[in-house]
This record gives sequence, structure tokens and C-alpha cells, in this order.
Amino acid sequence: MAWKCTGTSASPILRTLAGAATGLIGLFGCAISDVGAQAWEPTRTVEFVVPAGTGGGADQMARFIQGVIQKNGLLKQPIVVVNKGGGAGAEGFLDVKGSKGDPHKIIITLSNLFTTPLATGVPFDWTDLTPVSMMALDQFVLWVNAKAQQKTAKEFIDAVRAAGGKMRMAGTGSRQEDQIITVSIERATGARFTYIPFKGGGEVATQLVGGHVDATVNNPIEAVAQWRAGALRPLCVFDDERMPYKTRITETMSWNDIPTCREAGVPTDYVMLRGIFMAGGVTPAQRDFYVGLMRRVRETPEWKKFMEEGAFNTTSMEGEKFAAWLTKAKEEHRALMKEAGFIK
Repeated sequence: MAWKCTGTSASPILRTLAGAATGLIGLFGCAISDVGAQAWEPTRTVEFVVPAGTGGGADQMARFIQGVIQKNGLLKQPIVVVNKGGGAGAEGFLDVKGSKGDPHKIIITLSNLFTTPLATGVPFDWTDLTPVSMMALDQFVLWVNAKAQQKTAKEFIDAVRAAGGKMRMAGTGSRQEDQIITVSIERATGARFTYIPFKGGGEVATQLVGGHVDATVNNPIEAVAQWRAGALRPLCVFDDERMPYKTRITETMSWNDIPTCREAGVPTDYVMLRGIFMAGGVTPAQRDFYVGLMRRVRETPEWKKFMEEGAFNTTSMEGEKFAAWLTKAKEEHRALMKEAGFIK
């Protein structure tokens, strides 16, 4: 129900009475309109688009959200995850952009929401979509193979400098978050990498475990299984403070034991968006349904456990605050990519 008020707001009791009398006008200066608008809900299968490959952080989060919704009966209709990662995610973004007014399609976004159009020139901007919720911010960790001789980030960067550009950094895609961070490391330390792009974070972790590359800057969730298994070693986290999670992942370390990269002598940081959007042109009631749905997801015990296990920054936002954050983040990414020479 939408209220158009010109005078003193009605009490909760009067608002309840007003809801029962859909044609009532003049109650304390308020006219009732769009009765029942808040009651919108999907009437067919919801398509959940992932603008990235399988196995990476966005894919894992989308499939986890899908599982939480289904397990807890939060949605009467089915929800199906579809990967559309072509063109650094442009495939997925353009698909949702082209579905204007369709309330049965949502998309999970990472920071390629900003980087892909800047790097490729694809005709897309985040304002082509309808923001729903920031679910969290994701961290990046500098990872090496557990067999590597270097035990600290400083030792590793010294080894990279000595190798003269021969050490290989694996990352998801080109001119996206992983390569932006790699360039930031190079500029901050004078080290030089050979950057090798792969399709997703899962493949990136596999390459490091196999010894085919020397390092990655994967998200925690993309490498935690390999860390727990003793195959990888975290050196530092690219944030301005340590992760708060103190439950041990291995016999000797928790996420909180990983120093920030600045602490470890690598003065750079970066966090990534994990957000939910809809197509443009949907109604406020349709948007509000998904805002409420994602709120309920974040309230579940499963979500809280997922946040800790994946060592996420649990910041969440909705509405105007989220839109303001997106506007600022876009300009920050433009500056980072311009400095790195990544803007097409």
C-alpha cells in the first residue's frame, strides 16, 4: 500500500483500519493508493543470472542463496541459477539490461559491474539495472602454494622482484578485479608479475594447487577448501583491517591470523561487491519483494555461517544508501583502471 500524506500521519491502528477500507479517503489528510501493491510476488520461475563462470565466488554465493531460499521456503516459485560469463560478464549484464520490466530475473554482481564496461566498451552501466541489496563485500587474499619457500608477503614480493617478471599471477579474466589488484601490487612494491587469466576463481585455485602458477589473489571462499586441505598458504588480506573470524581453519590459523597486506609490507587494499540487482523498469513493489527476500536470506543461520566460513565483510545496504555507494564505487574503479591503463 502506498500512502500519500499531506497532514499528520495516522496512528498504527488507523493505518490498519485504512488497509481494510481500500476506498477510504481523507483519514488524517492521507489518501490511500495502490492498495495491495506490496503484495506482489513472482508468478513463475525466477532466473538468477551469474555474470561469471562456475566455481568462482559469485557463482558459489548465488547457488548458496538459491539453496537457502529453497530450504527455508522463502519463495513459492522455483529459482534457477544460470551462468552467463561471456565477455567478462557482459553476456549476463546485457541479458538483464535487455529484459527491462521483467521481474522474474535477478542478477548477482561483483565488481565487474564497473570494470567490464570500462574495459570492453560494452554499452552497459549499473544504472541500467535496479539495485536491490548489497549482500556483503568480499575480501581478496594473496595466496601461494603451501610448498612455496616464502612464508610472508614480504618474502614473496622480494622473490617476485628477484625473478624479474617471471613469476606468474593467476586471476579471473583480464582487466578485472584480480588484474587490477596485481597491477596495484606492482605499483606499490616495484615487483613485476606475468599475469595469466582464467575463466573463474575455481580454476584459478586449481592452477595454484597444481603448481602451474606462483600466486593468486582469490577470494577466501574460492580457496578455503584448498587451504584447509594444506595445499595453499595465505600471506595477507587486501583490506584495511584483519578479518574478524577467529575460528581456526587449519590446526594453527584462523582468518583473523592473516595480516593485512599493509601490515605485511604490501601497501594496497581492495574489496569487492556482492550485490543483487533486477532489470530496469520494474515496479517499486516488485523491487521491494526482492529486497525483503534478500533480507530474510541474511537473517538465516545458514547465511551467518556462510559469511564466517567465506570470511566476508558483512556490510549490507539497500535503497538510496546503496545507490550512493554504487555511484562512488564506479568512480573509484574508473580511477583505478585509468591508472592501470585498462580503459578501452
